Amino acid sequence: MQRSSYDTAAALLPLVGGPGNVTSVAHCMTRLRLGIAAPERVDAEAVRAVPGVLGVVTDGDTLQVVIGPGAVVAVTAEFEKLLDAAATAHRGPDDDRPGDFGSGAPLPDGPAPDGLRAPKGRGELREQPRRTRTRGRRPDHDAADLAADLAARGAELKAAHARRNATPVKTALRRIADVFVPLIPALIGCGVLAGLGGLLVNAGWLPWLTPALAAVASGFMALISVFVGYNTAKVFGGTPVLGGAVAAVVVYPGVAKVTAFGVALAPGQGGVLGALAAALLAVGVEKWCRGRVPDALDVLLTPTVTVLVAGLATLYGLMYAAGLISSAIGTAANWLLATTGPLAGLVLGGLFLPLVMLGLHQALIPIHTTLIQQQGYTVLLPLLAMAGAGQVGAALAVYARLRHDTQLRTTIRSALPAGLLGVGEPLIYGVSLPLGRPFLTACAGGAAGGAFVGFFAVLGDRVGATAIGPSGWALFPLLTGNRGPALAAAIYAGGLLTGYAVGFLATYVGFSAAGVPGDPSPRRSG
Repeated sequence: MQRSSYDTAAALLPLVGGPGNVTSVAHCMTRLRLGIAAPERVDAEAVRAVPGVLGVVTDGDTLQVVIGPGAVVAVTAEFEKLLDAAATAHRGPDDDRPGDFGSGAPLPDGPAPDGLRAPKGRGELREQPRRTRTRGRRPDHDAADLAADLAARGAELKAAHARRNATPVKTALRRIADVFVPLIPALIGCGVLAGLGGLLVNAGWLPWLTPALAAVASGFMALISVFVGYNTAKVFGGTPVLGGAVAAVVVYPGVAKVTAFGVALAPGQGGVLGALAAALLAVGVEKWCRGRVPDALDVLLTPTVTVLVAGLATLYGLMYAAGLISSAIGTAANWLLATTGPLAGLVLGGLFLPLVMLGLHQALIPIHTTLIQQQGYTVLLPLLAMAGAGQVGAALAVYARLRHDTQLRTTIRSALPAGLLGVGEPLIYGVSLPLGRPFLTACAGGAAGGAFVGFFAVLGDRVGATAIGPSGWALFPLLTGNRGPALAAAIYAGGLLTGYAVGFLATYVGFSAAGVPGDPSPRRSG
């Protein structure tokens, strides 16, 4: 495992432009997220062809390498070690050779390939000069051309989406996501323990252990506002510990003695939204002080003024306002599902894939976290996860219809396990989005699965997730609801099956109606 992780990291570093082209390194549940100084020096197609890489998403000056849950942690650690080794080696310009980890010399130029095909032994698509001669049967040649055209269209679509995503609003959303993404492992771990503790309590087993499990599972959630404040200051250019100190005001028990707008405050009021706002204010105050306080007094005055001003503003304004917003979010989510469950599920499940492409899904992370903090679970994530089910169903239909396209079928076979676990990028950018119609039918499958789960919410059976990050089958250990985890898991499984079935049938029928491109088998008229 360690050797494989090192090999993957060592192969990636020169392909992203070398250490000098990497400005930041982080990871989420499935992706290695790299800040890139010069995006034009990144060979995205070569990165995609590295063994262990499931897909690549380029988004302005950020490169996201899809590696998969678990493996991404080990690869990130090895990647950071390579960067540290390069930083301490002090190599000269002559050492910046491909394979050496120097200051990141540009990749060698060469003729731009005009075609794409899947490399031997892998399902991911990479660039390679298209053959002009036909070897073997004509159907294989047609299938190769189709796979090449689809991959080229997928690359163009990704580049277009990256350009559209480079807007101030979406950049701000990405930075907010950077605040919460590092918290996901702790949310998952504590969520699994909370679910396990709930099962033990309901079964009456190990009564001596359940209080300890509850303490371990709840400790992080009790202090999550502090971590949000710390990360906010770090991401937005402030001193992390000052952001954490100001956010700690939100959860301090002594705030119960403070009255704001004629109402006594409650510890935790405003939750993560209040902590986020408090830390952002602290960053602004700190930067204002840094530019005005003399250097001799900076170490004394700047932290003091930052904590004082931001802390008082948090107590006498931000906690109250954020509390109103947090309560409104919880009330709205419950009302939405209780009154318009199938419609809400249809819309959320059907639109989530386009939201991901536009980068707008990142705005949902604080909402998920707020719901988890308030209610113990988020009712939105299981609905949104149905989009992945529709994607899997659509990919299976493409696999069934394009029987002679061996390269595209190889892509689907390699990407399908990740898709079942909620990692959908390889299927989206390698299959459904370039084909066009399967992307729409995948959204239809997601809408159907979401409507299924939403229907039970109207009946009073809510399904929620105790953490964010996993999707697909990987979400089962985190499922719970107002009537217990067993019923929640059954409803969620029904939603997945509905999404698979509708995504498959809509795609299969759509191909039958429009004709199957690249399939040399005889067509039936009508």
